[in-house]
Amino acid sequence: MLRQFLGSLGVLTTLVPDRIIDVFEAVVVENPDENTVHSWFSPLIRAEGVVIVLAALRGGRLYVWLINVTGVFGAVLFFFPRLYEQIAGPLVYEDPEPVEWNEHLTDGVRVIGAVYVLLALLDRQRRNAS
Repeated sequence: MLRQFLGSLGVLTTLVPDRIIDVFEAVVVENPDENTVHSWFSPLIRAEGVVIVLAALRGGRLYVWLINVTGVFGAVLFFFPRLYEQIAGPLVYEDPEPVEWNEHLTDGVRVIGAVYVLLALLDRQRRNAS
């Protein structure tokens, strides 16, 4: 079930990366119209979607690797949520200085981190039970 869900997210990310960026900005940035996203960020999002789809379809080691990386990333987000701003700003925007992050971003990042860790743990438990 998790593989199908992740595969669906991967397809969505592959097909409409610009829309994904728009949603991201609407949720986490107070001044999205004042910032310029790197021109290569949309293709990067699309490539991420392709990797997720391949992992979900193929399963095996690639899928396990992706879930494990997701869990580790989730732990980092949970314990160091402000690090997300420091990484996301330069990664997403040409000039990250004027980006005004939403005041609830830290709490949201922690929740996302906890969900990532939970998904990785549930998948590991499922694999160990098999």
